[in-house]
Amino acid sequence: MKAIIPAAGIGSRFYPVAKSVPKEMLPIGNKPAIQLIVEEALAAGADEVIIVTSPEKPAIKHYFTSDPTWRSRVEGKKEAEEALEELERISKNVRFVVQHEQRGLGHAVLQAAEELKGEKSPVLILLGDALVKSDVPCSCELVSISRELGGASVVGLECVPVEKVSQYGIVGGAFMRDNLLKLNQLIEKPSRETSPSNLAVAGRYVLDSCVFTYLSSCKVGYAGEIQLTDAIQQMLNDVPVYGFRYAGTRFDIGNPKGYCEALAAFR
Repeated sequence: MKAIIPAAGIGSRFYPVAKSVPKEMLPIGNKPAIQLIVEEALAAGADEVIIVTSPEKPAIKHYFTSDPTWRSRVEGKKEAEEALEELERISKNVRFVVQHEQRGLGHAVLQAAEELKGEKSPVLILLGDALVKSDVPCSCELVSISRELGGASVVGLECVPVEKVSQYGIVGGAFMRDNLLKLNQLIEKPSRETSPSNLAVAGRYVLDSCVFTYLSSCKVGYAGEIQLTDAIQQMLNDVPVYGFRYAGTRFDIGNPKGYCEALAAFR
């Protein structure tokens, strides 16, 4: 299984600091947030993680690139040596593609299509500005559900207040059991009146590799961008797509409030 982490956004909610430090590189303890997300992908069974970044964010690629200079600097400092060895170990599973234009989440995911050409296994997608605090990594839960359903696509969900549905991609469907439903609708940022539920798409997906076919033909949608939710909506007209309300709490680290909440939760 391959994993994709879209991390090319400009981080406007974190300006001015995001001018020099990508939001994904903001520290959670002694690790940047994106390392925790890479570790989650690997724990869920991914054997390779593709990070989608932009030319303006070289710090992410530099971080995951082995540098003998740093090894010499920490020589003899046990904790630092161990942390660097851990980073180098996971970095062997990380590679990069570049999104040259900011055209939405769906467009960012599509940049990895060529790298995954010929892949038949479902693709794990983890948003680079979403951290989830839970006893069991939520990506592990989604992968487990997908396998239970014969490799079907599964979208991670969370409940949101009704008054905030217009800030999220919202799903509709029929519950098969607690926390698991078969989807029949996805709408990007609906009004409160048109929202099919208060179940929001929450930063984690396990999708059939055919999603790239739908993304490649996807028209520009909400906010003039290519939306991943629009591609999934097209998919579920042809193949089953499920939603799973995973355990744990998601933190939007793309804004200062969510980042501070994550710092408190992960300390």
